[in-house]
Amino acid sequence: MSDISELVLSLLSKRGIVDKDAVTAFLNPNYDSHTHSPFFLEGMDRAVARVLSAIRRGERIAVYADFDCDGIPGAALLSDFFQKIEFNNFETYLPHRDREGYGFHKEAIQVLAERGVTLIITVDVGTTAVEAVRYAKKFGVDVIVTDHHEIIGPLPEAIAVLNPKIGEYPFRDLCGAAVAFKLVQATLAEGKRLSLQAFSKIPVGWEKWLLDLVGIATIADMVPLVGENRVLAHFGLAVLRKSPRPGIQALCNRLRLRRQELTEDDVGFSFAPRINAASRMDNPDLALQLLITKDANEAERLAANLDQLNTSRKGVVGGVVRQAKKRVKERFNIEERVVVLGDTDWKPSLLGLAANSIVEERGGVVCLWGRDAKGNLKGSCRSDGSVNIVDLMSKAGPFLDFGGHQFSGGFSLREEGVHGLSHTFIEAYERTHNGDAPEEIFIDRELDIEATSPRSTLSQLRRLAPFGEGNPKPLFVLPHMAISSMKMFGKTGEHLELGLSRGTAQIKAIAFYSSPESFTSVPKDGTHKDIVAHLEYDAFKGGVRLRLVDVL
Repeated sequence: MSDISELVLSLLSKRGIVDKDAVTAFLNPNYDSHTHSPFFLEGMDRAVARVLSAIRRGERIAVYADFDCDGIPGAALLSDFFQKIEFNNFETYLPHRDREGYGFHKEAIQVLAERGVTLIITVDVGTTAVEAVRYAKKFGVDVIVTDHHEIIGPLPEAIAVLNPKIGEYPFRDLCGAAVAFKLVQATLAEGKRLSLQAFSKIPVGWEKWLLDLVGIATIADMVPLVGENRVLAHFGLAVLRKSPRPGIQALCNRLRLRRQELTEDDVGFSFAPRINAASRMDNPDLALQLLITKDANEAERLAANLDQLNTSRKGVVGGVVRQAKKRVKERFNIEERVVVLGDTDWKPSLLGLAANSIVEERGGVVCLWGRDAKGNLKGSCRSDGSVNIVDLMSKAGPFLDFGGHQFSGGFSLREEGVHGLSHTFIEAYERTHNGDAPEEIFIDRELDIEATSPRSTLSQLRRLAPFGEGNPKPLFVLPHMAISSMKMFGKTGEHLELGLSRGTAQIKAIAFYSSPESFTSVPKDGTHKDIVAHLEYDAFKGGVRLRLVDVL
């Protein structure tokens, strides 16, 4: 390990990675060695046999995917697969977030059956869809579920429920698109083994070109970036940097991102919000089309449209956040761990973002509800980690429907259920929370910018990337930094920038949606403060900067 710097080794050690083999595996992900066979997923044999049967017989297949930045890339990769084997008798169906909402819906199943569909493959949805799968059978429609959500009851009687949380799959935290990718991997392997004509022309390893979509979904869905997910994100970014997709190229051009230098931050903060904006503000098919189009002009048009939708989304969410925070301050003490608020004027598709903003500010659990376009009451919940949201909702019911992950979830309920909702959530929280405080912020080590080049340090840190859940960005304390300047920037002056120096070394530090009063100690010109921050590349101005976490 002589080629690994002391800085990198110490950061790995803090993450519990000290064994030589573990260090090598972490720093040098190997696709073949560090990913698992798709046939380890329970039910994969049955799923592949049914897909190949449908292909041989020319049946009509529908890909039914969730409308977020996990389901949409998953739908895109299945679309790419069917086109690659020249199977054209398929369609994709993305439910409308407002008119239909999350889930596998009976109404959509009936529509698809009337179009002649006999096999539905779900993406990022379906693990809890017992009634919907039973309903599909009435129309003679088979269902293959590819999903990754928590198991909260009996499984649907589908051809197969492909979910890494079922059975003995070695890694349980894949995202939904990654499970769909596993189905493609397995189907390609079996099609080639059987010497089927449609598969014989496909080069070995072609499916790796789909990893750009898997990488986007893995990063955007905030699954832990460890184990197999780290490998998928690593190689997903590698493919993304040279992706031939006109939509990716158009998005990079629109956002002034250097495609060859894309990072997980670009995916999380630039790609994902715009892909999600399609369903939050308009139609999810816009995002799907961006990912699968082969027309450069269409790609440019779609990228511009999604960018505009994202701008509109930020304005609307900002208004909801301001309203919600005002009501929280009026109705809840800071010690209260459960916040439940609603407004029939609030658009449910935006409430997850608003709830997340409030959780970041006060911790605990926040559940916000609103009314969708069809008059249904729907809500989103977010947790700081002190309680599992799915467990919480399973105890809080009764809901018409609910589901999600450890930190986030959604529900729908009848009108009369609103009145006791706050009481039910509080009671459920008291029975569910683990009694532990939310995860603390741990500083990795001290950083002296006068003694160490920030650019050299950042170059070393990139060996630990991609960063995300389970592999957080290293956090440093920079002691006794002189504050030489301070200003607010952004269209409405909502962001903070500090000019910092120590000796002859200078560096900028920024904090989005923050003011000097946001920190433990208020920074002032001419004072010296200890700065807690991440080191990052400044994609807009070039060079290296700090991302402020706290001022002490």
